[in-house]
Amino acid sequence: METLFGKLTWDAIPYHEPVAMGGVMGMVLGGLAVLIAITYFKKWGYLYREWLTSVDHKRLGVMYILLALVMLLRGFADALMMRTQQAMATGGNEGFLHPDHYNQVFTAHGVIMIFFMAMPFMVGLVNIVVPLQIGARDVAFPFVNSLSYWLTFSGAMLVNISLALGEFGRTGWLAYPPLSELAYSPGVGVDYYIWALQISGLGTLLTGVNFLVTIVKMRAPGMTWMRLPVFTWTALVANILIILAFPILTVSLAMLGADRYLGMHFFTNDGGGNAMMYVNLIWAWGHPEVYILVLPAFGIFSEVTATFCSKKLFGYTSMVYATIGITILSFVVWLHHFFTMGSGANVNAFFGIATMLISIPTGVKIFNWMFTMYRGRVRMETPMLWTIGFIITFVIGGMTGVMLAVPGADFVLHNSLFLIAHFHNVIIGGVLFGYVAGMVFWFPKAFGFKLHEGLGKISFWCWLVGFWVAFMPLYILGFMGMTRRMQHYDTPEWQPFLVVAFLGALIIAAGIGAMVLQLLYSIWKREELKDVTGDPWGGRTLEWSTASPPPFYNFAHTPVVHSLDALAFMKEHGMHLQRNERYAEIHMPRNTNVGLIMGLLSIALGFGLIWHIWWMAIVGFLGMIVAFVVRSFDEDVDYYVPISEVERIENARYLAMANQQG
Repeated sequence: METLFGKLTWDAIPYHEPVAMGGVMGMVLGGLAVLIAITYFKKWGYLYREWLTSVDHKRLGVMYILLALVMLLRGFADALMMRTQQAMATGGNEGFLHPDHYNQVFTAHGVIMIFFMAMPFMVGLVNIVVPLQIGARDVAFPFVNSLSYWLTFSGAMLVNISLALGEFGRTGWLAYPPLSELAYSPGVGVDYYIWALQISGLGTLLTGVNFLVTIVKMRAPGMTWMRLPVFTWTALVANILIILAFPILTVSLAMLGADRYLGMHFFTNDGGGNAMMYVNLIWAWGHPEVYILVLPAFGIFSEVTATFCSKKLFGYTSMVYATIGITILSFVVWLHHFFTMGSGANVNAFFGIATMLISIPTGVKIFNWMFTMYRGRVRMETPMLWTIGFIITFVIGGMTGVMLAVPGADFVLHNSLFLIAHFHNVIIGGVLFGYVAGMVFWFPKAFGFKLHEGLGKISFWCWLVGFWVAFMPLYILGFMGMTRRMQHYDTPEWQPFLVVAFLGALIIAAGIGAMVLQLLYSIWKREELKDVTGDPWGGRTLEWSTASPPPFYNFAHTPVVHSLDALAFMKEHGMHLQRNERYAEIHMPRNTNVGLIMGLLSIALGFGLIWHIWWMAIVGFLGMIVAFVVRSFDEDVDYYVPISEVERIENARYLAMANQQG
C-alpha cells in the first residue's frame, strides 16, 4: 500500500480539528454548488469552449481575477481567525485555535494573500488591459498565457488541498530554515508550500517573459516608449522584475527541497550549510516581489487620476523615470528585512540608506498624483475614492517604512506587531486598494456594464475605516513590545487593543461582503448598468476606443498613435468618431486545451511529490512533457477571421451606439 499511496493514510484527514473540518466542508459544499449550477444550466460545453480552453487574454485575465477574489475570501478567513484568537487568548483563556493549527493559519494567510491573491489579481489586470492599451490583438504567446494561468491555478489548488489532506507549513510565509528543514518540520506542510510555489512560480515566470515580449514587440504604429500609458510602463517593469527575481525563488525552494528530499545540507548548519544563505536568497526575491505587486497598482492610480480629473497626468516623464528608479533600487534593499541578524554596521548602513533612497521616487509619484488633482475637475466616483484612500494610507505606511529603514529603530521594532502593521499598511493600502480601483475602473471594459456605484462606495468606506481600526492598534502594540505570531499571551494590557483590531477586521469583512454583493447585484441589473459606448468614464488611452466588452480580435483596424494619451488626442481632433469600413481578414490564435491538461497534470505531479506517491509524480511529469511535445507538433494553431464576421461584429457595435444616442 505504501508503494501505491506513499505517505498518504486516513490519518491525513484532520478529523480532530473542527475548525479545519468546517473549512473543508465549506469548500466541498461551495464546489458542489458551483458544479450543480453549471450542470443545471447546461453550461459545461460553453464553459469548456469559451473559457477553460480560451487563449484570449481578456478571458484569461477575468479567470485570474476570479481566482484572486476566491483566494481573497480564503485568506481573509484565516485573518479573521487570527484576529479572533488573539482577541480571546489571554490569561487562562486558550482561545479556539490549537497552537499547531494557529501556526498553519498564519503561514497559509501570508502565502495565499501574496502568491494566490495579489499576484493573480495583478496578472489578471495586466492581461485584460495591456494588449488593449498598446493596440495589440493578443499577447505574444497566447498558448503560454493559457499555460501560465493553469499553473497558477494548480498551485492555488494544492494550497487548498492541504486544508483537507495533511497540513500546511507552520513556518511563516517564507519558510525560514532550520524550522522548514526535515528535522523540525517532518510532516508534509512544507512540501505543500514548496510545490505549490514552484508550480505557480513557473507560471508567473512564463507570464513575465510573455508580457515583456508583448510590450516590446507588439505596440501599435506610433506608440513610442514615451507614449506608453503609465500602467503599461509599470506592467513592463514589473514583468522585468519577475524575470529577474523569480528564478531566485525557484532556486531557493529547489535547494530547500533538496535538503528535505535528498538529504542535502544547503541550509543545515550541522552539515556545513548556512541558514542565512536562504534568508538572503528569499529576500533577494522577496523585496523585488513587493514592487512587482505595487508598481502596477501605481500605474492604475495614474490612469484613474488622469481620467477622473479630466486632464493629462502631471509629470509623465518624471513618473516614468521614478518607475525605472524604483525598479533598479528594489534589488539593493533586501537586507533591511534582517538588520538584526548580524551583518555588521557598515552593511546595515548601506541598506538603510538605500531603503531611504527608494522612498524618493515613490514620493515623486505621490506629488504627481496630487498635482494632477490640483485644479482638475475631480469626479468622486468609486475608483477615485480608492485612489485618495490609497494616498492617505500609503503615505503613512511609507513613513513607518522609513522608520524601519533606520537600523537602530529596526532593532527595537523588528519582529513586533509594528512590522505587521507597516507591511499591511503598504500592501493593503497600496496593492489591494490599487487592484480594486483597477477592477472597478476596467470592469465595464471587460463585461460591458458598470459596477453599482453605491455598493462600491460602501465597500470602500468599510475597507478604509476597517483597515485603520484593525491595524492602528498593532502599531501601538508593537511599541508596547508585543511580538508577531503569538497564539496566546499573558499581558492583559494588550487585550483591549487586540479587541479593537478584531472589530476592525469585522468592518473589513463588511467591506468584502459589500464587494461580493456589488458584483452579484451589478450582474443582476446589468441591463440598467450597460455601457455600449466603450468609454463610460471619458478615458484617455486606447483601451477605451474599442467596444465594451471588446471583440475577441480587440481592434478591427490596428490603431495609429499620434501622441501620449492616444484616445484623448483622437477626441481633440475629432478622429475617434471616424469609421473606416474597409475591413481585412484578422489573424488570430485558436483555442487549445493543452494548457488546461498540463495544469491538471501539474496538480498530480505536485501531489505525488508531496506525499511520495512516486508513480503519480512520474505520470504527472511525463504527461506534461507529452502534452507539450504534442502541442509543439500541432500546426493548426491559428486562423483568419473572415471579413464578413469582422463586418458583422463592427456593424452591431455601431448600431447599438446609434440606438443609445437616438
